[in-house]
Amino acid sequence: MQMADLRFSWLWVALLVVLSGAVLSKGQDEGVVAPEAGGRREMVPAMFIFGDSLIDNGNNNNLASLAKANYYPYGIDFKAGPTGRFSNGYTMVDEIAELLGLPLIPAFSESSGDQMLHGVNYASAAAGILDITGRNFVGRIPFNQQIQNFENTLDQLTNNLGAVDAAQSLARCIYFVGMGSNDYLNNYLMPNYPTRNQYDGQQYADLLIQQYNGQLTKLYNLGARKFVLAGLGLMGCIPSILSQSTAGVCSEEVNKLVLPFNANIKTMINNLSTNLPGSKFVFIDIHNMIQDILSNARLYGFSVVNRGCCGIGRNRGQITCLPFQTPCANRDQYVFWDAFHPTEAVNILMGRKAFNGNQEVVYPINIQQLASL
Repeated sequence: MQMADLRFSWLWVALLVVLSGAVLSKGQDEGVVAPEAGGRREMVPAMFIFGDSLIDNGNNNNLASLAKANYYPYGIDFKAGPTGRFSNGYTMVDEIAELLGLPLIPAFSESSGDQMLHGVNYASAAAGILDITGRNFVGRIPFNQQIQNFENTLDQLTNNLGAVDAAQSLARCIYFVGMGSNDYLNNYLMPNYPTRNQYDGQQYADLLIQQYNGQLTKLYNLGARKFVLAGLGLMGCIPSILSQSTAGVCSEEVNKLVLPFNANIKTMINNLSTNLPGSKFVFIDIHNMIQDILSNARLYGFSVVNRGCCGIGRNRGQITCLPFQTPCANRDQYVFWDAFHPTEAVNILMGRKAFNGNQEVVYPINIQQLASL
């Protein structure tokens, strides 16, 4: 099955279903101005999150979008049930938030007032660095719009805290950005997009980083100082791509395609660190993390590495997890939850590696070290 067929099969199924669900909202009346939350020691005042479906926690729920996960069995292992997280449970940023001593960060679409004080999640499934990315799914919130939503949050925080206190607190917060996957999966690799004919792999990576550089600089100008950037993983090994091979093997073409983007991020981080006074950047090497997990799966407790826990077709990746579909029972043994996303077990593992790992997986320092600066 071709990528376009896969996408539109999913879209066709999604049109038949009325999706509904509640978004988790765990903000409390403490945060940007409080040192403790629920007895936890907060390492930073708050965390603000930008990204796509890997870390979306419900911002697409009320959009006219075909990229939604607010239905069972998504959230089957999450206390609040289906919230819009594209996982059976936690996302990577959920684990990082807990390790930082923060409550789970609320979605922008559901946050207001005091709920914002520990941070806000602006991530949106199908979103990309480029505004045009993900249009096949109709509604989504591109990175540029996510930054505008952050500006709206800033206006409210400034009104509540005052300009000086807000600026001082914001400089100590973590800004987690995980963008780029959709710019490949739902743009460059899609036959109805012109980008593949306009750019080779390196040129496209350069285009993305040029945009990304400007977007991160804008966040800096809005007060961000401590950045955590997640790179792209082994996208040629996700069930969606595996399902396009009759042999069910990883696509080396896709894996090689995203390497220039990851290399460009490291270069960009070095340049931004030099050019933006007071800024600190951390790069999470998702590529190395996933490669390690797949290569040493049994050591980590995983027995299934090449198909989704929930999905239909070859490698359970031709059509992604359908409403009320029965997923695999042994979810903790699966690397992939659906056609595109990791299981909670992998998300927690990657969150912990990003928090306190070495330079093989997080560079030049880890999140724990960044938070203590």
